[in-house]
Amino acid sequence: MTEHDVHLEGGPRATLTVGEVARRSGVSVSTLHFYERQGLLHSDRTAGNQRRYKREVLRRVAFIRTAQRIGMALADIRAALDTLPDSRTPTRHDWARLSEMWRGELDARIRQLQHLRDDLTACIGCGCLSLGVCALQNPQDEVGRRGPGPRYWVEG
Repeated sequence: MTEHDVHLEGGPRATLTVGEVARRSGVSVSTLHFYERQGLLHSDRTAGNQRRYKREVLRRVAFIRTAQRIGMALADIRAALDTLPDSRTPTRHDWARLSEMWRGELDARIRQLQHLRDDLTACIGCGCLSLGVCALQNPQDEVGRRGPGPRYWVEG
């Protein structure tokens, strides 16, 4: 039996290759390598220096992808995963706890997106003063004193 064929007691293989994880999780091999470099995943290496992942990594990848879809930054995801004892795979209870921690930030993002949607065709506070509406919403480029860029979109 090779290292690649390691089995649990009568069950499926204990480890997966990077290609198997990519197929099962729906993310590319390069994304898995990136997650590993970012400290989000961990693999063991065979004697031939090939990556082997525990099967639980599939749930961890799903957790990462879900957190990304709701707009969480990788640094925040890594910080959340680092709160788990022994770097274990997140459970449903963990997801509930972590998502509750993120609720305030998500609510703020929702407000920003609603503001963006509602004011998409209005002044964005860029300082151009070339649109007629800006003279009403941003007279004398008052928003420009807050800093560079589209302040209304940045500040929400």
